[in-house]
Amino acid sequence: MKTVLITGCSSGYGLETASYFHSQGWNVIATMRTPRKDLLPRSSRMHVVSLDVTKPESIACALEEYGSIDVLVNNAGVGLFGAFEVTPMATVREVFETNTFGVMAMAQAVLPQFRTRESGVIVNVTSNVTLAPFPLVAVYTASKAAIDGFTASLAFELEAFNVRVKLVEPGYAPSTRFTENGQQRMQGLISEPYLPFAEGCFASLAQRSTVTYESDVAEAVWRAANDESGILRFPAGADTLALAQAE
Repeated sequence: MKTVLITGCSSGYGLETASYFHSQGWNVIATMRTPRKDLLPRSSRMHVVSLDVTKPESIACALEEYGSIDVLVNNAGVGLFGAFEVTPMATVREVFETNTFGVMAMAQAVLPQFRTRESGVIVNVTSNVTLAPFPLVAVYTASKAAIDGFTASLAFELEAFNVRVKLVEPGYAPSTRFTENGQQRMQGLISEPYLPFAEGCFASLAQRSTVTYESDVAEAVWRAANDESGILRFPAGADTLALAQAE
């Protein structure tokens, strides 16, 4: 039985992905900063674990407790929507700590066992903001674009050890709590003279006919985790597929 460790499982894509892998018969280590066992199926194959990707000691404790894994899914992330001009650098660093450095820290933590065993898969969940420019998400885009480049290079670097590294690129998902979870971080980042422009952007988002659903991402992560070809990118959601085809 294979084991997957997934970060950021308290809601959205991570929660759905953990449930999906469990339904496929995998042993699942579903991690979140504040564990809630009531969110996921009660099963001997489902382990809900405390893990904060920004804290090295938290990463080490989770891996020491559960030992060998076959797949790492770096899903944990934070959102940011606002004008870059008024975004404090402390907020910029906070976003990068989770979206960029947290992903790198998790990958570095599992690589010794993957390389020694000469097997393993790392799936990094980024965003379709890396495929086309979107307004008012400059910091968020930068944090995700860094992981795009990191993943492509790392995949090449680890090929000789039979360790695969993949990207899953979700689109806009209004059904998740992604925006809600970032409200405090985004306070004061949309004001004059950017407010009229931002209102237009919100109106445009509300009218979109193609969006991403949690199930789209879970299925894309599953395909990426089990793919043995050289495919790097796995678009997830109708809106991302349209952008990928337009490239």
